[in-house]
Amino acid sequence: MINAISDRLRGLVSLFWREVAKFGTVGGLAFVVDSVVFIWLLNGPLHSGEVWAKSIATIIASIFSWVANRYWTFRHRKQANVVREAVLFALMNGVGLLIAAGCVAFTKYVLLMTDKVSIFVAGSVVGLVLGTIFRFFAYRFWVFNEELDSEPGYEVDHEIFDHHHEDRVAVTGEQPVVGEQPER
Repeated sequence: MINAISDRLRGLVSLFWREVAKFGTVGGLAFVVDSVVFIWLLNGPLHSGEVWAKSIATIIASIFSWVANRYWTFRHRKQANVVREAVLFALMNGVGLLIAAGCVAFTKYVLLMTDKVSIFVAGSVVGLVLGTIFRFFAYRFWVFNEELDSEPGYEVDHEIFDHHHEDRVAVTGEQPVVGEQPER
């Protein structure tokens, strides 16, 4: 019994860290996309529109991120309803965008730091870090939250979740009752 619980715990940690590693890779690439677009816009068409430049850069990086996360990071959890998934992803990225743009706005209008380096650090470092933390948990628990599929490399992940109730019965001695919902 202890071995079974230990094996499942190790499996959960392994699954979580695989997703974190892939999410980090996608996030790193999205950071490059976001930063390049942001710097280009700041030095070009939106040289005095820092908040707009950050917003546009974040939208472009978010599109890249959705595709990469859907087909790589969380491919074993992607929803069958692509439209629902895309809408949830867009909503969560809207919150992430508000976090990054809010950091830029706070730096420019509250701290009165208007130099390009301060604006960049506020949006592309502080805002991106805070937004990324929010996005990982939002994607993991709300956007890409479908049942695990049997994709190669993930087929044993089903076992991590399939025996949860059986473990509780084994640990507590609780006997399942037909028609009764388990306590939460």
